Amino acid sequence: MRREWELEELIECWTLDEEELALLANKSGATRLGFGLMLKFFELEARFPRREDVSRAAVEFMAGQVKVDAALFASYDWSGRTIEYHRAQVRKFHGFSEPTVGDEDRLADWLAADICPMEMSRDRLRSALLARCREVRIEPPKTTRIERSWARRRRCSSGSSPRRPWGACQPSRSAS
Repeated sequence: MRREWELEELIECWTLDEEELALLANKSGATRLGFGLMLKFFELEARFPRREDVSRAAVEFMAGQVKVDAALFASYDWSGRTIEYHRAQVRKFHGFSEPTVGDEDRLADWLAADICPMEMSRDRLRSALLARCREVRIEPPKTTRIERSWARRRRCSSGSSPRRPWGACQPSRSAS
């Protein structure tokens, strides 16, 4: 996510519409600000942010919209039941679902079959994975979950180590 924003870009990307504002109606303080930022960040990136992913400019712009002091963003709780509920609301609003084990397996298979033969850069693999998740409307799984899925579904060829599942891998042939 970008760190620097021009005012016109903030207006275009971070302005809440009426439907989005309605989701904030029962929220106040840090919760209101954090939820608004999470909602727009997900719209832009199709993934949830970490605290450090959200630029100061976006925080200040959003704070003005939701009429909350920007300093309250520091007290938004990034773990626990509240943020899990917020994430569920954001996914529902944007028409996404949480990834299942089956989704993770399909993503690992897709990476192995369609992307890895052409692309070896970890950053470009991640970008392809994020684009695919957006396309199929699922929240991107954590990298470690994809790697576990990959490990379940693949055995690495001689040039790759098990700790680098993004390398060249071939389908495993299990005897089950």
